[in-house]
Amino acid sequence: MNRVVYAAAHVVPGKGAQGARGDGSLDWDATLRFRHHLWSLGLGVADAMDTAQRGMGLDWATTRELIARSGAEAASVGGLLACGAGTDQLAPGEHTLAAIVDAYEEQLAVVEASGANVILMASRALAATATSVDDYHAVYGKLLSQASRPVILHWLGDMFDPALHGYWGSADLDEATGTVLSLIKTHADRIDGIKISLLDADREIAIRRALPAGVRLYTGDDYNYPTLIAGDEHGYSDALLGVFDPIAEPAARALKLLAGGDVAGFRAVLDPTVPLARHIFQPPTYNYKTGIVFLAWLNGHQERFEMVGGLQTARSIEHLVTLHELALAAGALADPEFAAARLATVTG
Repeated sequence: MNRVVYAAAHVVPGKGAQGARGDGSLDWDATLRFRHHLWSLGLGVADAMDTAQRGMGLDWATTRELIARSGAEAASVGGLLACGAGTDQLAPGEHTLAAIVDAYEEQLAVVEASGANVILMASRALAATATSVDDYHAVYGKLLSQASRPVILHWLGDMFDPALHGYWGSADLDEATGTVLSLIKTHADRIDGIKISLLDADREIAIRRALPAGVRLYTGDDYNYPTLIAGDEHGYSDALLGVFDPIAEPAARALKLLAGGDVAGFRAVLDPTVPLARHIFQPPTYNYKTGIVFLAWLNGHQERFEMVGGLQTARSIEHLVTLHELALAAGALADPEFAAARLATVTG
């Protein structure tokens, strides 16, 4: 059976803009061309997400434009698109719940106007403000009642964003799981699915089996995705993965095999990409974006190895050299000679 799959896509800064955090400058041609690359492979695009440097350099004004532009491009080719709606236009720190709802509503309206599906992103402001699980139920309940169609919820673990520690009202993951499952069961008709990014395959499987009928589990587990997507006798995970940005071509080949019922073929293509993924997402996990952009540059999707906010420096040269070696072994380099020539300009 076909899976619903989104690759979370990165952004490309405008020339000379990488040194300024959130200065509103992107290379729109390269940024949107990469989204067309993903659509051409049959993958959906998850935009304006963590992979696009939300909360790590991309400001709301630029994000709003990204959502609108990606929506227009998706419509032009019939591409599957989902975009993140969050609260990052708010200053860091605590806010009233009403202010948090207002911020969410502003972004929700932008995503819906673009024609994209909505991903209700985890909110740093809500994590800082909420004093009980009731606060989470109140905020999400109001938003879900207002969305024009079912949305994707978003649980991003604190290894991806330390500011989200204790999300859903508890640092105890069993308690947090209970809260989010209660929320989903209460509003099941308003929820398409939930993206889980906890790097905990056993917990994801347990949540998947507990979901109401018709609610999808979108794996965000960049360590264990082949097993979770393949599934078991009880079900499977769909996918919303940052790692599918750099391994888009082998991922697309694998998913076609799986759609045809060839699970062994799917695993034979996708399993060799796991060492690469684990290296990209090694701690500190939130710096995984550097590896994703580095591979996009090695594959010729952008002219410069640069990121918004200068985050291309977040990983060492040694890390990047190993990344190249693992990408070569995984079949994730479209032109190995071209990639090697680009690598040489970094390593000297």
